[in-house]
Amino acid sequence: MVATVSRGRGRRTINEINMVPFIDVMLVLLIIFMVTAPLIAPSVIDLPSIGKANVQPDRVIQVSISKSGKIELKADANAEPVKGIAVDNIANLVTKAQKGDAKSAVVISADKAVKYENVVEVMDKLQRAGIQRVGLSVQLAK
Repeated sequence: MVATVSRGRGRRTINEINMVPFIDVMLVLLIIFMVTAPLIAPSVIDLPSIGKANVQPDRVIQVSISKSGKIELKADANAEPVKGIAVDNIANLVTKAQKGDAKSAVVISADKAVKYENVVEVMDKLQRAGIQRVGLSVQLAK
């Protein structure tokens, strides 16, 4: 509905938008959001916790990822690490290093600068190969 104003000789239309209905609707929406916002519970994420195992593993196989993304494997504490391993071959080498003991722990140590994607890819390859105990090595904050 267009409002008209008559002045003297002819009628002229008003080209202004009536803002009152717009403001009314916005205030009603604001009140609805203010009332419902406290009722909506924020989502809770159940994060895993870390703890110490009851019994330390007999053997720990270490997989290290350097800053440049190169992977090395150290099967025993006294053994020389195998360097320059491709991601696709890591599962086979770890399985050989376990020597039939599927419950041997595998610990992945990665540099801070390594992309998270590289670490997850190594973990995925190990878990798909049936290696049950895969963990991450972390440094505690001082």
